[in-house]
Amino acid sequence: MNTTAGLAGMPAVVVLAGASGLVGRQLLTQMLADPAVAEVRVLVRRPLTPAGLTGSDLTPGLDKLKVWVHDFERLGEAQALMDGANAFVSALGTTIRQAGSREAFRRVDFDYPLQLARMAQQAGVQRVGLVSAIGADASSLFFYNRVKGELENAWRAMNFSHVTIAQPSLLAGDRSEFRLGERLGLALGALMPASHKPVQAWQVAAGILGSLREGRPGWHVLRNASLRAMR
Repeated sequence: MNTTAGLAGMPAVVVLAGASGLVGRQLLTQMLADPAVAEVRVLVRRPLTPAGLTGSDLTPGLDKLKVWVHDFERLGEAQALMDGANAFVSALGTTIRQAGSREAFRRVDFDYPLQLARMAQQAGVQRVGLVSAIGADASSLFFYNRVKGELENAWRAMNFSHVTIAQPSLLAGDRSEFRLGERLGLALGALMPASHKPVQAWQVAAGILGSLREGRPGWHVLRNASLRAMR
């Protein structure tokens, strides 16, 4: 077991899945900028240069970045990714439209994060973080929310020492692709109740990493309102 993971302070070696996404990029930015983090292992599906993965604004700390390229359909062969790690964070996520089907969506948003969490558990990692979504509920009538809730429940049953779950609403930030529904949601954000207003991706990342840094034992859910309060 990695005993350092049970101590307060930012974990020294962090594994990140989903680094190319909106929140994932912010997580990586902040990890690389944190002097307490000695190494960030990023799991990706396709070869990417540090500049292509992170952007030129992440030049400081790039020496700490280790990029692992692996077939997600064969994750079990990447167990060494977790060896010696103190924390694991999953920012994996897609949309049904992007994935092409409900089955493909579930594979990305449920199967992969669950398998990676099991790998982290096997390696003795004690602190884990997950980017989930507002409304996550295993009993929801909505497929998206139901899958998110089922994943939360699965992680909870694994009995990690520390689990941080972020449940953001619509994410604001620079996306690489155009999403009409999200653009409309962001435009109407001022009309939404405070609990559902859009949240900046960097705020979600800051909330997760702040909670991991504290490392308090137990299950910690960061709801949208608290994420929006991050400064």
